[in-house]
Amino acid sequence: MLALGTQAPKFNLIDTISGNYINLQKAKGEQGTVIMFICNHCPFVIHINEQLVALSNYYSEKGIAFIAISSNDSETYPQDGPEQMKIHAQEVNYPFPYLYDETQDVAKSYNAACTPDLYVFNADFKLVYRGQLDDSRPENGILVTGNDLRNALDCLLNEEENTMIQKPSIGCNIKWKT
Repeated sequence: MLALGTQAPKFNLIDTISGNYINLQKAKGEQGTVIMFICNHCPFVIHINEQLVALSNYYSEKGIAFIAISSNDSETYPQDGPEQMKIHAQEVNYPFPYLYDETQDVAKSYNAACTPDLYVFNADFKLVYRGQLDDSRPENGILVTGNDLRNALDCLLNEEENTMIQKPSIGCNIKWKT
């Protein structure tokens, strides 16, 4: 996992929704930025999609930008290719850009390991949170609340130290090219 305080690695990736290239500087939030490594087919991501949309809608009004990135190998997993990403984003109403990391260099620069993998950076692009959305998993019976991410964002906005244990995310491994 990236160490807290790490500067956000830069990127310039195609947004599968708009067709435009988006870089971190262009897409950042005034108060902070959430970078989410997700994909279309992972049951862990599907399980939290509704909450990701709700959190993005809520916190974007408070100056927090959300950016989703898929780094899966689309040759082996065509359902995670750019065309399918656009369709999926429209179906679930993603209010954030959904970028395609074809070379997988961005995922490597973030030390992303799975989907979902979440990172919160402050307005100066310093890492203040990395880990899970909450304790809910498919079929574990725990309600999806977004509690861990919500707490991290509230601490950031209130300029308070996040004393909550930052648990690594659990999900599907990123599908690396061979």
